[in-house]
Amino acid sequence: MKFSKKVLHNGLRVITIPMKDNPTVTVLCLVEAGSKYENKKNNGISHFLEHMCFKGTTKRPKAVDISKELDSLGSQYNAFTAQEYTGYYAKSDARHFRQIFDIVSDIYLNSTFPEPEMQKEKGVIIEEINMYEDMPHKHVQDLMMKLLFGDTPAGWNIAGTKANILDMKRDDFVQYHKKHYLPEATVLVVAGAVTEEQVLKEVNKIFTKVRRGEKGNKLKVIERQTKPGVLVNFKKTDQTHFVLGVRTYGLFNKKNTILSVLGGVLGGGMSSRLFVKLREEMGVGYYVRAFNDSYTDHGFFQISAGVDNKRIDEVIEAVLSECRKLKIELVGEEELNKVKECLIGNMKLSLESSDDIANFHGGQELLKRKILEAEEKAKEICKVTANQIQNLAKEIFKNNKLNLALIGPFKDEAQFLKTLKF
Repeated sequence: MKFSKKVLHNGLRVITIPMKDNPTVTVLCLVEAGSKYENKKNNGISHFLEHMCFKGTTKRPKAVDISKELDSLGSQYNAFTAQEYTGYYAKSDARHFRQIFDIVSDIYLNSTFPEPEMQKEKGVIIEEINMYEDMPHKHVQDLMMKLLFGDTPAGWNIAGTKANILDMKRDDFVQYHKKHYLPEATVLVVAGAVTEEQVLKEVNKIFTKVRRGEKGNKLKVIERQTKPGVLVNFKKTDQTHFVLGVRTYGLFNKKNTILSVLGGVLGGGMSSRLFVKLREEMGVGYYVRAFNDSYTDHGFFQISAGVDNKRIDEVIEAVLSECRKLKIELVGEEELNKVKECLIGNMKLSLESSDDIANFHGGQELLKRKILEAEEKAKEICKVTANQIQNLAKEIFKNNKLNLALIGPFKDEAQFLKTLKF
């Protein structure tokens, strides 16, 4: 699928992906503003700001003005915040392209952050924090980041702390927006039944006058670990949810493709080694996943599952055993080919709609400033060899990179440290 890229004089990057046979269009705005750009005092502001951008603009003063207009177009719309970026999007019938482009642009550029709405939204965000804390399979991911990166931006919760949320003032949003929502730190993506000419016509109406600024930076992640680490969060649960993680590499490392195949061997699909072991053979849990999570300057490979409380030690040992096997035994040709086809097939299936296509292209451009199409990624996957997987397993499955975060009816971290070794 061909795309075009245009960089405005102010640094804004515009990506257009025409999809002639798709009846929809998606407008996605991605900006380099996430929790890694925060400090201890304002942790949570990137996510809070995302909420506030829907509370009114100069052109659409009230939240209902925004939602009513989008609903009247039959649009799907939302926003999201991650460690390194925030995104705003709307998707609709292609004939409404100009309207949703105007709305998404207005939200990004002209939000007013009304004080009364901010005070009400504090309660909403605190309840969102409570909601995720009540979802152990989600919250355990936050614990893993805390374990890996401690009291640094990479280790903080994207939603922030409740105390921070309650203390935030309107001027905090104004200043943060001014510092980070800049054209040179933004990618605008349009995918669907639209032409580059149509896109650039709307872009030139709105974005050419937006000025550059002095972009705020994020702290570089520093890796520190010499022995296995454990973080246990006591909670009376019917299942124990855990993440077993090892430190890996940043987004630009060429070994990430090998890591994706290694993850597929362990936890990609219902025929993967860990799925068969934990669910089919041991009958200890419903879900198990394995994949690499990479950021611009760090990464970690994780295995996560929710399992029977009484058998947690047995499960952890089984998971470690499967990791050890990859260090000493080559993956067979039949299994390797199956995993590659599974990864490539799932990637292509995930790129059927205009919003998925927009995220696929926009995320690469924002963080890597380089876009690989699905076929190029597929070729990289096909090149991975069994020897590369074994060598990588030897490199990452080491005690001084090993970590375990866990939520369940346990208090003693020492009991898990005993078995936590490769």
